[in-house]
Amino acid sequence: MTTLILHLPLALPGPATEYRYTLSSDGQSVSSHASAALALLPRPGRATGETVALVPAQALSWQRVSLPQGVGLASPRLRAVLEGLLEERLLDDPAQLHFALEPQARSGTAIWVAVCDRAWLRAHLQALENAGIPAARVVPECAPSSADAPPAPIQVLGTPEDPRLLLPRCGPDQGVLWLPLSAAALALMPRTSAADGSIVPMIYAEPAVAALAEQLLGQPVPLQTASARALHALGNGWNLAQFDLASTGSLRLQRKLAAALGAWFGAPQWRAARWALGLLAVVHLLGLNVWAWQERQALAAQKTQVQAVLTQTFPRVQVVVDAPVQMERELALLRQATGSLSARDLEPLLASSASALPPQWQARSIDYSPGQLRLQGPALSAAEQTQATQALRASGHTLDTDGDTLVVRAVTTP
Repeated sequence: MTTLILHLPLALPGPATEYRYTLSSDGQSVSSHASAALALLPRPGRATGETVALVPAQALSWQRVSLPQGVGLASPRLRAVLEGLLEERLLDDPAQLHFALEPQARSGTAIWVAVCDRAWLRAHLQALENAGIPAARVVPECAPSSADAPPAPIQVLGTPEDPRLLLPRCGPDQGVLWLPLSAAALALMPRTSAADGSIVPMIYAEPAVAALAEQLLGQPVPLQTASARALHALGNGWNLAQFDLASTGSLRLQRKLAAALGAWFGAPQWRAARWALGLLAVVHLLGLNVWAWQERQALAAQKTQVQAVLTQTFPRVQVVVDAPVQMERELALLRQATGSLSARDLEPLLASSASALPPQWQARSIDYSPGQLRLQGPALSAAEQTQATQALRASGHTLDTDGDTLVVRAVTTP
């Protein structure tokens, strides 16, 4: 899995901010390292890659606290409890600081808490998010090791003009010390030897200050670059993205989906599939347009045919506005002129009702209006009403009930 480690600058991010980065293809060795602006940073593999933000040692302070019993790590009161425990130790307002607990922290035990400026860390994480390379983890450059773990190596780093000594956990309650390289600082180093069975911490130096370190220590010092130190930091188990900066499960899922889509749209091996999908979409769109054009043509032809039937049947109709309505009007006029009956007239309504209703049924009153006959009489049983409805439907009428009144309507055109 490709890992991109971004060394966060101590200053707030800006348009000209450059990030030192370390790129590793296997998480064990350095593939490349350089500095670049956000837009020019390399992207890890979208499907299997990971971006890690590395917080420099000088940006963190380490505090040892004992979590009270009953305060769970998922408790909404945890942040307030930490603020109360650390308020007297911190120079800044706790509300302006970001806290992160050590891995496998438990209530009722002494734990390490990493503290840094919240606005600074949030600004860098937001800048990475906006650049399309969100950090999956936020790792400290150096963290205090647990009591039962091997001591973390001591680092001599910086420049010849400003050499620094990085001391991780010099004592039970001391976290990581960031000190100018001097004889007084070297005196704080653990004075253990392999003869008493204790493990002596390794000492490494960056190439720029290796000669100075050897001169002060009086012994050869192995070299270790900043990129190699960054790779080593990945194994400390810490993730500072906690509390309001935590990467939730839904957010991780969104990022994975976005990464998968980005990989599909950008990977060369999917170019043929993208072309095929694009061509399929174009063909489908063209087919829909052709089908819609054919439907419009068929509808226009049908409309022309209806208009032709109207004008041929009734030559006096010169202007066709609504062929069905005009044809219905002309048929009604023709029926009136010849004295023909329609299904809407009284006689057909009475005849259809008489043939559909039970022979013993007698109407007490009859009320007629054009296309509708209201018959008041005895109530019909469910079977009788169903049989009468079916018989009337066959003759082009409908049957409804309105209390004790049967309503027969004509549904055929006049």
